Amino acid sequence: MNPTLTEKAEALPAQPGVYVFKDEAGQPIYVGKAKSLRHRVRSYFQESRLGDEKRDRMLEAAHDLETILVDNEHEAMALENNLIKQFKPRYNILLRDDKTYPYIKLTAYERFPRVYVTRRLKKDGSVYYGPYFPANLAYRIVDFIHRHFLVPSCHVDLTRYHPRPCLQYYIKRCLGPCVENLTTPERYAEAGRDARLLLEGRESDLVRSLHDRMAEASHQLEFEDAARYRDQIQTVEELRERQKMAAYSGEEADILGFHQEGPLVAVNLFHLRGGRVLDRREFFWEDLVEFNAREFFSSLLKQIYLDQQYLPGEIHSPVDFDDREILEELLAEKRGHPVHILTPRAGRKRALLELVARNARHSFERRFRILKPHAREVLESLGEALDLPQPPNRIEAFDVSHTQGTDIVASMVVWEAGKMEKSGYRKFIIKGVPQNDDFASMKEVVGRRYRRLQEEKKTFPDLVLIDGVVGQLHAAAAALQDLGIINQALASIAKREEILFVQGRENEPIVLDHHSPALRLIQQIRDEAHRFAVTFHRARRAKREVTTELLQIPGVGEKTARKLLSHFGSLSKLQALSPEELGQVVKPAQARRIFEYLAQHGGGM
Repeated sequence: MNPTLTEKAEALPAQPGVYVFKDEAGQPIYVGKAKSLRHRVRSYFQESRLGDEKRDRMLEAAHDLETILVDNEHEAMALENNLIKQFKPRYNILLRDDKTYPYIKLTAYERFPRVYVTRRLKKDGSVYYGPYFPANLAYRIVDFIHRHFLVPSCHVDLTRYHPRPCLQYYIKRCLGPCVENLTTPERYAEAGRDARLLLEGRESDLVRSLHDRMAEASHQLEFEDAARYRDQIQTVEELRERQKMAAYSGEEADILGFHQEGPLVAVNLFHLRGGRVLDRREFFWEDLVEFNAREFFSSLLKQIYLDQQYLPGEIHSPVDFDDREILEELLAEKRGHPVHILTPRAGRKRALLELVARNARHSFERRFRILKPHAREVLESLGEALDLPQPPNRIEAFDVSHTQGTDIVASMVVWEAGKMEKSGYRKFIIKGVPQNDDFASMKEVVGRRYRRLQEEKKTFPDLVLIDGVVGQLHAAAAALQDLGIINQALASIAKREEILFVQGRENEPIVLDHHSPALRLIQQIRDEAHRFAVTFHRARRAKREVTTELLQIPGVGEKTARKLLSHFGSLSKLQALSPEELGQVVKPAQARRIFEYLAQHGGGM
């Protein structure tokens, strides 16, 4: 063992704090907390712990020890959690699945505030509401705001006016702040206030305000406005009644279960609200050196709940653990009400714990025994990862192919209803890009595709997928915005890293687990778009090269060369033809010259 580390451990104070073991490069490899730093860290070097494989590996890699003193165990636990999430030390149990529940973001700092569904909280001047689960609840509320208050979720630059509004204005889901004189700042501010009251749960205040405005509009003989306020009152009243029914009595708890075999672990987390299971999360680990259930769930619960805004009254854990009471106190402080972490031993709560454990075993089987997941589950997972309003049924994917800027082509492939729909595939020859510019090429092909769909009044796909990074994504988004299409779901996937970027939240890249069936589906579609583009590019390049060879024959121009290739298909087939057969397409004298040239130069061509 490293004597320097032992000496440092002996010199530590008997005070609460956090300790960090670091490797030779100075990178944290393990973060822990302690009521007494001296007692806790010294225990790592005691002979009684010999045979602890995880500890032995960690100490072999450790070259330095750093400690941070805090005032109490609460602060130590919070700091430990923050450092683990920041540095992701390889010997800590890490929450690999970074999925969080969605929030609704109101951009209160904007002149014309908008609403978005997001999974990241930022200090950007916006107001956040949530989290919401099931996840589609956030989308339903935002859709409600679109339809009844006409506050949009677009990404149009509202610091300036545009020549025309998008489709959302015409279908009465937006007030049109992007175009001058379609609305007024006062009218839009009123809609923003109404949306905020709804999101804050102040339906009574909202209804009262709407009643006052309806009465004033009637007094001013503005009957169209009065009718609009009347309809909003009715809708908000109905929503309030549904929420009351949903919140009526019943249990409120989060329930965890797990299944483990060797280094492989699957965990399920069920959310029980109003006596009903509203949602479920799955977590997986593949490389746990040593599984200790008490240590595992202590770390897991801290990572899940210490940064979560909404906390249930009860959390049911399959095992008890040492710092459970401290975690309960911390969570109660955050919630403003008691939070109990229980390990039920009997009764209905124990039955629910066993049910979640059975589901965790099923998740384990499906993940690690490579059982084929249901298509519906894959699509729901993909829709949730990309924040789509519903699982996608049709995906159109694009790729650009060229050789050093020559013969630039693009492909579009279609995935629909569970399979590649080859009848929907399209090839594009890039026309307006004179040089090697992938971004401009992507913008051209996306613009051409969806301009045509607009003109033909056809249905747009649930998701447009771009093969590329953020640059290609922005190029595609620019093409759609030029067409007035601003609410089309749009994402890109970067090769090698296999990172997903979603239009509107590019600074929040999505890293799906490499075993994820949703990622495999995206990869399958992306790879097919790439294959189709490369095949088309090679065919065009080969045809161009063959055409160049034919142009070397005296008396054969581009028109004749294209005619020959179009009729006979390839150079090898031309070489096998007689003058009479060639004469079916060209004049006899020309056919004779072609025949003689091919006979003489065929071996070199």
